[in-house]
Amino acid sequence: MGKIVCFGEIMLRLAPEGYRRFVQAHSFGASYGGAEANVAVSLANFGLDAAFVSRLPKHEIGQAAVNSLRALGVDTSKIIRGGKRAGIYFLEKGASQRPSKVIYDRAHSAMAEAEQKDFDWDAILRDARWFHFTGITPALGGSAAAITEDALKAARAKGVTVSCDLNYRKNLWTREQAGEVMGRLVKYADICIANEEDAADVFGVKAKNSDASSGSLDLDAYRETARTLAERFGFKQVAITLRESVSANDNNWSAMLYDGAGFFFSRKYAVHIVDRVGGGDSFAAGLIYGMISGLSPPETLEFAAAASCLKHSVEGDFNHVSVDEVKKLADGDASGRVQR
Repeated sequence: MGKIVCFGEIMLRLAPEGYRRFVQAHSFGASYGGAEANVAVSLANFGLDAAFVSRLPKHEIGQAAVNSLRALGVDTSKIIRGGKRAGIYFLEKGASQRPSKVIYDRAHSAMAEAEQKDFDWDAILRDARWFHFTGITPALGGSAAAITEDALKAARAKGVTVSCDLNYRKNLWTREQAGEVMGRLVKYADICIANEEDAADVFGVKAKNSDASSGSLDLDAYRETARTLAERFGFKQVAITLRESVSANDNNWSAMLYDGAGFFFSRKYAVHIVDRVGGGDSFAAGLIYGMISGLSPPETLEFAAAASCLKHSVEGDFNHVSVDEVKKLADGDASGRVQR
């Protein structure tokens, strides 16, 4: 079938216990995560052959990051070892009307200081059928954007399907920088994935009459957003997650998919959040799984929306759910009753 190759940075995640604020913390729980790594883990959990490509230092922290992926079935053989430090991010969980907060400590990480010569994309993509990247990786600075473009050119030459999650991060670069770089990179992508704000942040394509923070979304406006993105960049499919924020603990969650022929909307889930980090990544993985597995566009969308809904109930970046669990929710069993 061929591998699904995900390219990006995996980081050490440090979070205070429970809902403590940073200034209250006396200890931090440690785990690992990162957008593209999260996708790889989900795909491995779904039984697909997923590989993660990155650059990590040779010391024990770098090895612990590798081990976190290897333990969950992700192929780590394509990770380059080098550099002096792993990226770190600190997460303070929000509650009620207080939002979650992320502080990055990833400058000069092994991945941020990677060079084009570190990656032999012809060899890395030799047995690949799919390549996934996000807008986070080229935002790391240095040669990251050029390395990403090298990978995309190699994928195009080999006929590998490419998916891109726009994933705008204002703490890494400006909207102007994102628009310039991503406008060049997404021309190699077949599938574009975004949340309800990414298209506006990166490309200035704003859904009119919509405000996610107030829980007001105009579905017709998102149809137009998806169509505009597809026409401007030649995407075969555009998927957008639609989050309506009631509070930090409670969101309404749904998604849409445009395939050039029609628009599809998933059912809407009222989500009580345990951990929202990785919600979009689990959606991307669900889309990839559905498309590779031959599901119809509506079935693919429902699978992806259900997978990401479940992720909100799982601690950590990684989505520890199975295909059967996702399908059960996608088929309408949202009762949450004990399974015996």
